[in-house]
Amino acid sequence: MSDSLFDQIQEAVAFIRAKTDFQPISGIVLGTGLGRLVEDVEVQCTLPYSEIPQFPRSTVQSHRGELVFGYLDGHPVVIMAGRMHYYEGWTMQQVTFPIRVLAALGIRQLVITNASGGVNPHLQSGDLVIVKDHINLLPDNPLRGPNDERLGPRFPDLSKTYDAALRQKALAIALQHQIPAMEGVYSALSGPNLETPAEYAMLRLLGSDCTGMSSIPEVLVAKHAGMQILMISMVANVAFPPDRIRETTVEEVIAVAEASEPGLRTVIRGVLAS
Repeated sequence: MSDSLFDQIQEAVAFIRAKTDFQPISGIVLGTGLGRLVEDVEVQCTLPYSEIPQFPRSTVQSHRGELVFGYLDGHPVVIMAGRMHYYEGWTMQQVTFPIRVLAALGIRQLVITNASGGVNPHLQSGDLVIVKDHINLLPDNPLRGPNDERLGPRFPDLSKTYDAALRQKALAIALQHQIPAMEGVYSALSGPNLETPAEYAMLRLLGSDCTGMSSIPEVLVAKHAGMQILMISMVANVAFPPDRIRETTVEEVIAVAEASEPGLRTVIRGVLAS
């Protein structure tokens, strides 16, 4: 096994380059129940995570666990069809390793998607939240430990984490196609349990509009690497106020996400085409 994170990244990149010379411009991370965007891609190469050196394997239902290279409406992309989560037992460095590899492949624009619980009382199941900021309540940080300046600065600034131009494009496309969407703040807790009513109320009090169990570690590493970032969160269940909370299963989350995915796909395709 390679000694440093940098060396591990280079090992994974060398393997990928040996399999394909396709050069993507943008990267896309597909969240729970949101994997059908791959169907819109003119695929050039598919690599299972299990074959890529140093890659962890996604174990979550509906996550395919593949890197897909190809053209989305003529735009060259690489799609992470499935992500890793801290609650699966991976370290934060393992969770974000694929983002490091995307950066080393030359990706400078990253679209991150996820399914979340809505804690803004104006949100309905299936609505999109174009994330303008986040609240990180996870117990660890992927940037913790020695910093390798080849990967990014020791203290990355997060005052303008989510690209304003990409956000405005996403909102305009949603409005054009009458897709319910708003700008908002995403928060993350570790999971895998869903939050309690008191926790949802706390998150709302803190200023969160939707909450999930992923994405922020990916954002931190992408920002560390200097990427432009767009995050779109699809509200899978309504979690505030307390009298609107219903018991929710992962199957129900996936069902809502799949039903609402066409709108998300329209927004992503529009952003990358414009």
